[in-house]
Amino acid sequence: MAEEKMVMTRDGMDKLMKEYRQLIDVERPEVIESLKAARSQGDLSENADYDAARNRQAEIEARITEIEHIKDIAVLVEEGKQGKKVTLGNIVSYKEGGHAQIEKVKIVGTVEADSMAEPYPLISNESALGQALIGQVVGTKVLVESDIPYEVTIEKIDIDR
Repeated sequence: MAEEKMVMTRDGMDKLMKEYRQLIDVERPEVIESLKAARSQGDLSENADYDAARNRQAEIEARITEIEHIKDIAVLVEEGKQGKKVTLGNIVSYKEGGHAQIEKVKIVGTVEADSMAEPYPLISNESALGQALIGQVVGTKVLVESDIPYEVTIEKIDIDR
């Protein structure tokens, strides 16, 4: 069975690779040293430092494996260009319903999504809002199909500089 590919921006892949190098080059060696130090304390059956180091090692190894898998299935897409239609990598300014306040989001691949990112949320192209915005133009009113559907009006399409 062919595995589905995962779209990512170049920026997202660069951040992922930076995290990968941090795990491989810094955190993995640190946890190995912690394990050595904990083993030198003697009895491992009641050694909290050893247990904590083993748990941290498992977390690091799981994340390394996850990143390697993402690299294997990732498809890099050209980031949004300054154009007429919303694409992956664009920053979209929009108004929700009849509200006057303009909201901004950047549309990214699923792995990169971060609703708490600053200066604006990074939303997945597969999210309800992301799907509604992709392919649309400035001035368009689109219905966002979520649990409680709502309408947004696209005010501006931009790119990261």
